[in-house]
Amino acid sequence: MGENKECNSMVDNCEEVPTKEVIEFRPPLYKQRYFFVKNLVQQHKPKKVADLGFGDATLIWMLKYHHCIEHLVGVDTYAGSTSQWEISNLSPSVGDYLVPRDLDLTITLYRGSAVQKDSRLVGFDLMTCIELIEHLDSEDLAKFPEVVFGYYSPRIIIISTPNSEFNPLFPASTFRHLDHKFEWNRMQFQTWASDVANLYNYSVEFTGVGSPPAGAEHVGYCTQIGVFQKNEAKATESCISTPEEHVYETVFTTAYPSLQEKKNLLLVLSAEVLRASNSMRLRFIVDPKKKVNGRLVPEDSCVPRYGLIVTDAQRAQIESSPKPYCVGKKFYVPLERLITFPKVNRLVDSVERLRSLLSEALKLNRDQSALQVDLHDHYSRTMLSY
Repeated sequence: MGENKECNSMVDNCEEVPTKEVIEFRPPLYKQRYFFVKNLVQQHKPKKVADLGFGDATLIWMLKYHHCIEHLVGVDTYAGSTSQWEISNLSPSVGDYLVPRDLDLTITLYRGSAVQKDSRLVGFDLMTCIELIEHLDSEDLAKFPEVVFGYYSPRIIIISTPNSEFNPLFPASTFRHLDHKFEWNRMQFQTWASDVANLYNYSVEFTGVGSPPAGAEHVGYCTQIGVFQKNEAKATESCISTPEEHVYETVFTTAYPSLQEKKNLLLVLSAEVLRASNSMRLRFIVDPKKKVNGRLVPEDSCVPRYGLIVTDAQRAQIESSPKPYCVGKKFYVPLERLITFPKVNRLVDSVERLRSLLSEALKLNRDQSALQVDLHDHYSRTMLSY
């Protein structure tokens, strides 16, 4: 957990009180909460993630870099018109178009309450409620379990909330935020969470972030966390279709380019194929060759000496594949060799798929068994003149 030290600042956004030494968390407490979520995402690889009470969307921004996630949703009562920060940080960048993701990603922000039912959030893999429940009044808190656990019924739910037992360590003994309706001690939170878990057939484990200073270990973590996981029987029941209810207002949505789109896959695949064939072509030009059945073929394996990062097993696979060859002024690389290059093989898993895609973008030989390129270009002619 984060390192603590005494200094004149307050946890999160509380008012500074210079008259008493207080605790500073390193990393800051909000980051520790977000890192906790990130670690669970890395562990469970959810495809659909919703953050209830997304605030400034920092957690959503952090989670968009996890390539397992395909749908990322935020819901907040105070979500207004999209800020410039959200537009610039949640929208695809130039780099996202140059290097598309393997899987699709859509990010959507809604204006709405965590105690409203919207069928677009049903059946998610992970739902996070970071420092949310303490902002709910008693009426909304009573509705919260039925909506989140009963209706949305995600596979995993993370709920964090302040631990009131930690509060005496701060200069002010009042609530940590003016909008908090309550702050629970560990027994109160664990009793509530256990009752909810039992009612909706979830298991729950308790932990936290923000370790107390030496000598105050008895108060527990500054932020207490419950991690709820749906039991298998409940997971099966949730497959029943839910009538559509769209009550949330969309305030922002964007989609990231991915290799699931054919045009993006063609661009990336063509670039990798041309890079591999060009490295073999330059090697072919300078290496000894022999004539076999009217073709010029390399005497050695024609594996690029530079720029190819492969394991010994991958190199052996390339070397054992059909060699490139030359007929006249044309250079040919068999598709069976191209697919042995790791970066090409990651994009397509069969020669048939490789042939189908390349036939739309690049020149193949007559029987479509090999890529065809010019043996010499301006670069190779210049290189050979030295």
